[in-house]
Amino acid sequence: MVKVVRFHKTGGPEVLQYEDIDIDPPGPNEAQVRNVAIGLNFIDCYFRSGLYPVDAFANLGGGSTMPFVPGVEGSGVVEAVGDQVDTIAVGDRVAYGLPPPGAYAELRNFRADRLVKLPDSIDDRTAAAMMLKGLTVHMLLQRTYEVQPGDHILIHAAAGGVGLIACQWAKHLGATVIGTVGSDEKAELASAHGCDHPIVYTRENFAYKVKEITDGKGVPAVYDSVGKDTFDDSLKCVRPLGTLAVFGSASGPIPPFDISRLQWAGSAFLTRAGVFNYVVTPDDLAVASDALIDVIQSGAVKIEVNQTFDLADAAEAHRALEGRATTGSTVLLP
Repeated sequence: MVKVVRFHKTGGPEVLQYEDIDIDPPGPNEAQVRNVAIGLNFIDCYFRSGLYPVDAFANLGGGSTMPFVPGVEGSGVVEAVGDQVDTIAVGDRVAYGLPPPGAYAELRNFRADRLVKLPDSIDDRTAAAMMLKGLTVHMLLQRTYEVQPGDHILIHAAAGGVGLIACQWAKHLGATVIGTVGSDEKAELASAHGCDHPIVYTRENFAYKVKEITDGKGVPAVYDSVGKDTFDDSLKCVRPLGTLAVFGSASGPIPPFDISRLQWAGSAFLTRAGVFNYVVTPDDLAVASDALIDVIQSGAVKIEVNQTFDLADAAEAHRALEGRATTGSTVLLP
C-alpha cells in the first residue's frame, strides 16, 4: 500500500484526504518513482476547487475521475521501469514538472520521457520546487515574449515561487524588473532576488507606478499569475504592441471582455500561456530543463524553498498558499 493525498469531491482544502492505495507495476514507457519531495503549486488548488476539471489532462494518461490525486511536480528516485524504457534506469535521481497529475504520493508511475535526470549539485527539495515553476519561467521569458537586455518588464506576485525565479532570471537576461508584492517583507525578499522596483500593491497603484518608472512608456511585457484582480491595470501597463502574458488565476478567472479593448491598449498582444502547451515533446523538455539547470548551477537563479509540510498536511499547505501566507516555493514531504 502507498500513502497518497486525494479528493473524492471538489471544494476547499478540507476535501483533501490522506489515504492508502495500491499501485501497479510501471507499464510500457513508464518509470516508478519514489518521491522524496513534492512541489506545491496553484494548479493543485485549481484542480481541488473545481476551477480545472479533473479530466483536463486525461489525454496524457493521468487520472481523470474521482478520487483524484493532484500534483504535477516532484523529485525522487527511480525504483522500477517498464518495457521500452531506455532513457532512465533504476537508481536514477529524477525530477518532473509536467502532467499527468498524481504527485501527491509516496510512490507513483510516470512517463519516462517526462523525467529529467538530476545532477548531484541539485538537492531533492530544490528539484521538487524548481521544475514546474522553472519551466514556466522559461516559457514566459523566452517564448511568450523574449526578454531583451535593457527591457523593463512587470512581474506580478514577485515574491512567490514563480516570481522569485522570474525576477532572478530576467535580471540575468539584462532586464530592469518591476514586481508587485503584498507587503514590505515580500518587497525586501523580491528586491534581494533581482526585483529593481518592488511595488506594494496594497498601498500603491501599480499601473501608475509602472508608468512613472518607465517615463510613461509602459513595458513590453507583463507576466500575470493573479488574474481577475490585476487584469485591467495590467493592460494599462503594456506599451503599444506589447504583450500581456496571463499564466494563472490566483484571484479568480478573468471575466469575459470585449476584444476591441486590446486595440485601445496599443494593439496589445494577450495570451493565456500554459507551459504544458510549450513543453510537449522530449526535445521541448530537454531545451527548457537544460536552460533551467544551467541558470541554477551558474548561481544566476537560486530556488528558495521557504516552507515545508508533511504530505499528510497538504490541506494546511493549500490554506497557506491560497491565503498568500507563503513566499518562494513550498514542498510537501512524504
